Amino acid sequence: MSKTHIAVFPFMSKGHIIPLLHLSRLLLLRRGVSITIFTTPATHPFISQLLSGDDVTITTLPFPANIPGIPPGTESTDKLPSMSLFVPFVNAAKLMQPSFEEALLNINRSNESHPISCIISDGFLPWTLQTAARLGVPRLSFYGMGHYAITLSRDAVANGSLSLHESGDEPFNLVGFPRIQLTRNEFNDPFDKPDPTGPHLDFIIEAITSTNNSFGLLVNSFYELEQPFADYWTRHCEPKAWSIGPLCLAAAPPPKDEPSPSHNPKWIQWLDRKSALGDSVLYVAFGSQAKIPPAQLREIAAGLAAAETSFLWVLKKSEFAEFDLEELLVSERGMLVDEWVDQRQILEHPAVGGFLSHCGWNSVMEGICAGVPIVAWPMMAEQFLNAKFVAEEIRVGSRVKTVDGSAKGFISRESLKNAVVELMEGQKGKEMREKVKEVAEAARKSMAEGGSSSLALDNLVDAIRSHNNNTIKISP
Repeated sequence: MSKTHIAVFPFMSKGHIIPLLHLSRLLLLRRGVSITIFTTPATHPFISQLLSGDDVTITTLPFPANIPGIPPGTESTDKLPSMSLFVPFVNAAKLMQPSFEEALLNINRSNESHPISCIISDGFLPWTLQTAARLGVPRLSFYGMGHYAITLSRDAVANGSLSLHESGDEPFNLVGFPRIQLTRNEFNDPFDKPDPTGPHLDFIIEAITSTNNSFGLLVNSFYELEQPFADYWTRHCEPKAWSIGPLCLAAAPPPKDEPSPSHNPKWIQWLDRKSALGDSVLYVAFGSQAKIPPAQLREIAAGLAAAETSFLWVLKKSEFAEFDLEELLVSERGMLVDEWVDQRQILEHPAVGGFLSHCGWNSVMEGICAGVPIVAWPMMAEQFLNAKFVAEEIRVGSRVKTVDGSAKGFISRESLKNAVVELMEGQKGKEMREKVKEVAEAARKSMAEGGSSSLALDNLVDAIRSHNNNTIKISP
């Protein structure tokens, strides 16, 4: 049987790269599948650490240089000085198309018996659809979001709900889901504006149009978690969607020879000591993209100190530099980390009993699969919708209240303290902890042999093979 050779092209951001590496690992478990992953030189070492094998090839493409506003050597969004440069960055990525197509042609020339069968690419790389069409292969789009955020966004935009009210904090009911109320401020730029225009909107329209015309959409979720929203997409939206997650459950298993405790990272050693003392730790992490103002950082620190709960807080180096956080924290109770951590390893540690999170979808999935309830503090992108899903739909977490009640308002130390204490010590926290354990078990079943996500991935591979058997490929 000819190998199904899949090209995987993640967007240059760790939150987008990691789930596609997990998906690649799952695909490699299917008989007769090989993977070529495309990335930039600076990201190659990170990818090679997480995925390797006989059927895996990592191909680097040069990221365009001399892009106005983009610092030299910047090849991923976590290195951007500001997310205001997101649109120039994704537009620069378009300039990679010729080298991407040339690399694919070289693969097909040198491996005629196993040419590229399919392109799986991030939704933020919409131009890869043109490349797939030139090769005569299907393209699958991946955004790293759940059905809830994708479906509710589509409903609100398609039905004009975001322009119903002058105020961004006035609620409206969705047309497709009348029971659900949203506000315009629960959407990110440019859709938090009553009349969005400009380059960001143009890029989103380009990405959505490309996805609508693709062979399919891959969703990092499982059917049982988001059934009404997955069903709505199937009935009303394009293209066909496959629920093939939670992809974090495809992470590499730990090595057979476990390292001695002294070789574990310092934060794992700290968690080990907390576990031995019977302490329950709150894990605090807000992702690598959002920039938190110094005044808000101080309020977080004060709220954590007031909650009198042990915590492990992962910050960016730039946040450490803003002011001396150490002075605001009780060192025996809290630990600060300014390095990249294995978040799943932390969440699965027996000492961790809660997660204060920005509610990026990867973090939501990792928290759920670890059976850890979430205090949601969304900051950007679709995180506001994810937070609503966590707190109101599946009830495995709560939402921190802002001072003025708006979605993007300031969080006081008192509000944060109350949310943390309720999660870690209160009756609602106990109920959320029981509920998230149930959801975690359902997630594991979905990924196991015969589960909904495992079957969906089998069906996806079969659909790719069937498409190629019935299509005459055209060289670009």
